Amino acid sequence: MAGNLMHAVQYSSYGGGAAGLKHVEVPIPTPKQGEVLLKVEATSLNPVDWKMQKGMLRPFLPRKFPYIPGTDIAGEVIKVGAGVKNYKPGDKVVAILNHGSGGGLAEFAVAKESLTVGRPPEVSAAEGAGLPVAGLTALQALTQSAGVKLDGSGQQVNLLITAASGGVGQYAVQLAKRGNTHVTATCGARNTDFVKSLGADEVLDYKTPDGAALKSPSGRKYDAVIHCAMGIAWSTFEPNLSANGKVIDITPGPSALMTFALKKLTFSKKQLVPLLMIPKKENLDYLVKLVKEGKLKTIIDSKHPLSKAEVGWAKSIDGHATGKIVVEP
Repeated sequence: MAGNLMHAVQYSSYGGGAAGLKHVEVPIPTPKQGEVLLKVEATSLNPVDWKMQKGMLRPFLPRKFPYIPGTDIAGEVIKVGAGVKNYKPGDKVVAILNHGSGGGLAEFAVAKESLTVGRPPEVSAAEGAGLPVAGLTALQALTQSAGVKLDGSGQQVNLLITAASGGVGQYAVQLAKRGNTHVTATCGARNTDFVKSLGADEVLDYKTPDGAALKSPSGRKYDAVIHCAMGIAWSTFEPNLSANGKVIDITPGPSALMTFALKKLTFSKKQLVPLLMIPKKENLDYLVKLVKEGKLKTIIDSKHPLSKAEVGWAKSIDGHATGKIVVEP
């Protein structure tokens, strides 16, 4: 860092993949009202980051170019903007940045106080940075969409979690087992023992006939599916759902939205529910506390220095990471 400049990674147009990322020196941002300036210690990547670069969310995101991607960060408060009451320089925190403004793949970033939570010493920067998008998505899908009570009360819910070894899936399995659930999970053959170790009751290799058909080894019908994979047709889910079963799609594409509309129009008891994750400070705080207490783990696939962020980016695009990909300045 020279003077008031910092190292950052950005892209200036849609497309290009990992090769489209450029290393630049840009001014350190200044925190505005209600914001904190953080020295970034870790940033975790999410599929939505490269999907935005690919143009899959245009014209909404990114809002403008050049764009510094990354929304899930852990770091240390360096400076606070006007009106900030809960943080002071030196505090260790986890924050989720707005996808519109991004800023995570840099040495410094500004975060809203309203989406920043304290990070106790028991939670490493990398563990904390893994939580925001993936952890909050898993939590919202389970508690709001699937109706699982994480205190273990309520009737048993039979769950299917697809792509259970990925970023959202690994949190979904762990969180689900805090409730009264039976979890069937899908993953590749190399990850079956890993997914069992997270607490899954049964694990399907998605490349086997039963795995491809999503059939529960114990013959259960699913009350809810936390769908973290891509490219599985509604017709594959439907015969495996209980009478009022629902598929909660965390990355709904056009065909999922069509199915959602069709099921609503035909008053089908079996529903496809597109999930739009709404970040909430209290939910992020809850996840950080679970990690602190050893009740939730952030499984880290790999760590990459900011100077080699494109290696982690390429790994995320490849789609076979086990857990979270983390970039550290």
